[in-house]
Amino acid sequence: MEPWKIQALLAALFAGLTSILAKSGMKTLGPDVSLALRTSVVFALVVANAFVWTSGRPMEALAAARPRDLLLLALSGLTTSLSWIFYYRAMKTGTVSFVALVDKGSIIITLLLAFLLLHEPFTRKTACGGSLILVGIAVLTWK
Repeated sequence: MEPWKIQALLAALFAGLTSILAKSGMKTLGPDVSLALRTSVVFALVVANAFVWTSGRPMEALAAARPRDLLLLALSGLTTSLSWIFYYRAMKTGTVSFVALVDKGSIIITLLLAFLLLHEPFTRKTACGGSLILVGIAVLTWK
């Protein structure tokens, strides 16, 4: 199997665990403090990871980056932060299975934006898969 497929499967596994662990850990903490703690751990691990994979020279990689790339990555960080803030607030009072399900609806937004902005192929297979995801979300959220 190609490395990116294994990495994607691991990402899905860890994303699934993330929600359960976070909901379980918010028994005595509010969503904002919970998210701050989680993000601190994420920050430390991501910085350590950057040092490992750039031979200890992440600043050189940043210095060589185009300003547009840095801006887009900063905007990605902003949207990630907003997503996490609202996700944690929803999880604190909502049902984690419902919140996670609705959150995964972002796949549809990603598919559409990848097609419109990145000009990635939008095939019948992609349309069918996206439609099945939408139908699945509708079925699982229908009262």
